[in-house]
Amino acid sequence: MNIKEIIENFKNKPSKEKVKTIIVVAVIFICLFLGMFAPRLFPNTVFANIIANSLGKFFDLITFFSNNYITLLECVAVIVFVWVLNKVLAWLVNILAKKGHRSETIGNLLKSVVKYLSYIVAICLILSAWNVQTATLLAGAGIIGLAISFGAQSLIEDIFSGLFIIFEKQFSVGDVIQIGDFRGVVKEIGIRITKFEDISGDLKIINNSDIRGAVNTSVSLSPAICDISISYSADIEKVETLIKDNLKEIKKNVPGIKEGPFYFGVEKLGDSSVVLRVVAKTDEQKKYQVVRGLNRELKILFDKNKVEIPFPQIVVHQDKKSS
Repeated sequence: MNIKEIIENFKNKPSKEKVKTIIVVAVIFICLFLGMFAPRLFPNTVFANIIANSLGKFFDLITFFSNNYITLLECVAVIVFVWVLNKVLAWLVNILAKKGHRSETIGNLLKSVVKYLSYIVAICLILSAWNVQTATLLAGAGIIGLAISFGAQSLIEDIFSGLFIIFEKQFSVGDVIQIGDFRGVVKEIGIRITKFEDISGDLKIINNSDIRGAVNTSVSLSPAICDISISYSADIEKVETLIKDNLKEIKKNVPGIKEGPFYFGVEKLGDSSVVLRVVAKTDEQKKYQVVRGLNRELKILFDKNKVEIPFPQIVVHQDKKSS
């Protein structure tokens, strides 16, 4: 957030919120000013002694910087070093990761691990610069981590589930996944959560441990099924020959088709029509578009050759005795 955004947010606040903000800022400024300059502006006075023993302990930044400037410079050097190291390692991960959904997923995971490890290293080095015993710190962190693990079992379960999803190649970024009634494209696989985008463009976030029974529909080509009806009075043999003779032309007109299309025969004898099935294979993401293309091409083909696609019909039998 830049300065302009901060100013705009302040302007949009209610009057009471503005007053509270001004008062808080003024109090902090006064405390900083008195803590830094009161002992120098009023030397050897009771007021200066009171400030030095109260606000001066927390807000005398001049004394703090003058006494600890070497340690502060070490901290800045550590932060810069870790930041550069993080960028270099992320750059190496991008180079080593080959193109592809799975490589992209593993690359993102490695960059996340590198980022968090660099934060931990930076914290340890900064605390060491302030003479904090690292061994004691790590021992305390281990005890705290053990205590947290008992209260964060679901978090640990999410992390391990995410690792298994990636390394067992269950699915990758870009795959289309069916989980229960939900169907969507994998947009991001994280350490704890996975993000999916459904057909409406809505983003669904699911904890990794809650992903069970997922069906990866992108592993192989998906069938695009087109069922089209003809009337019972039509010559089915001629219609079948018509379809088979035009399958190559249909493929040219529907660019999403990878294999086929194939004529599969009579699918169903309906109430008012004979249902024929044509199937093509395509990428999962293009399946519904290919189905729409097949419907269009068969409709045009039937119209050109006077093949009737009947409306639903109901035959009513009237009892002669009632007439």
